[in-house]
Order: sequence, then C-alpha cells, then structure tokens
Amino acid sequence: MRIERFCLTLASVLNFFRRFKRANPAPENIDWLVVGLGNPGTEYERTRHNVGYLVVDALAKSLPVIAGRDYSFAVKDGVAYARAHTYMNESGKAIAPLAARYNLPPERIVIVHDELDLPPGKVRLKQGGNENGHNGLKSLTQELGTRDYVRVRVGIGRPPKGSGIAIPDWVLAEFTTTPTDAIALAADAVHAITSTGLAQAQNEIHPRS
Repeated sequence: MRIERFCLTLASVLNFFRRFKRANPAPENIDWLVVGLGNPGTEYERTRHNVGYLVVDALAKSLPVIAGRDYSFAVKDGVAYARAHTYMNESGKAIAPLAARYNLPPERIVIVHDELDLPPGKVRLKQGGNENGHNGLKSLTQELGTRDYVRVRVGIGRPPKGSGIAIPDWVLAEFTTTPTDAIALAADAVHAITSTGLAQAQNEIHPRS
C-alpha cells in the first residue's frame, strides 16, 4: 500500500510538471506563497476537489520547478506557486514547513481551493474565517497555527437537491466540463493579490463573477 501510494504520488507530480524545465536551486527568499489544494494521483486530476491544483498549474506553466520531499514549487517575481505531494487532508504537513522555511506571515500565504458554498464559476477572495468542513483547510490551520491566511475560493456548487449524491462523491467526481473561465479568473485573482493586495483584488475580481 505504501509503495502504491508513493507511485501514485510520483506519477501525479511528474504529470503535473511534465511541461516544466529542470529545477533551478531554491531561492533564498520569496515574498508570497501560493498553494493550490488537491489530491495527487491521475484518478483525481480532473476532479472538483482538485481545482486548486488546476489554478496553480496555469500559474506555474513553463516555470522551472524546485522539488522537495513533500511539495514542489515554481517561483516567478518573488511568488512561489506550490502544491503538496500529500493527500488533501495532510496538506498542512507539507506546506507549513515550506512557509516556515521562508518565514512567511499568514497574510502572505494564499490558498486556492474548491468551495461548495459558491456556485460553479464564482470566485471569491477573503482572509481568515472557518474551514467550512474543508479537510485541506483544516490541515493547514492546524499546522500553520492560524486561520489568517488568504483564500481564493473557487465555486464548485453542491449536489443538486434530491440527487442523493453525497458530498464526498460530489467533490471527488470529475468536472463535466473543465471550468476554464473560473481557473483563469482565479489565476487573475492570485496575480491581483500578490501585486496590489487583498482589498484591491476583491474590488477587481468580485464583479467579474
């Protein structure tokens, strides 16, 4: 089981970064850490729960990668775009050491994640707040010791009423159509946050969805 999990994780990481160049040495400093939440493994690649991965994939496209044991990240203009090699419910165990390595305060950590309580395609930004049952956020809060990180919430909606679809089945199901517009908007949101700050980013992004 451990070997199988390792192989799935490695395959997912290699697939995610298949277009990227060989890694440069890790930078001495970064100003922002942007993390896309998701599960490793090809079976999860296009699921609703992995929309955070898809956004970071778009942001890190063609950048050289720095690979650690529990995470990989790419850096441009002082912003690190990262994903954990762990499963969703252990995201914090991978990401907290990376944040600590660069001594980043929570307001400089941006988490991109799926949001059940937003309709599909809607993107909303906030700092802090509860985790709303999201296991990736729960892990991050526990390991970072704070809820005050920034969130880019990408709506995936809830199962239709009366469908009988359980929440775990919903979030782990594949998108019927890849949410290209939402991914692009979430990527724009990340750029706005890291260049102009959260308040101005909210003013720019919220009217667009």
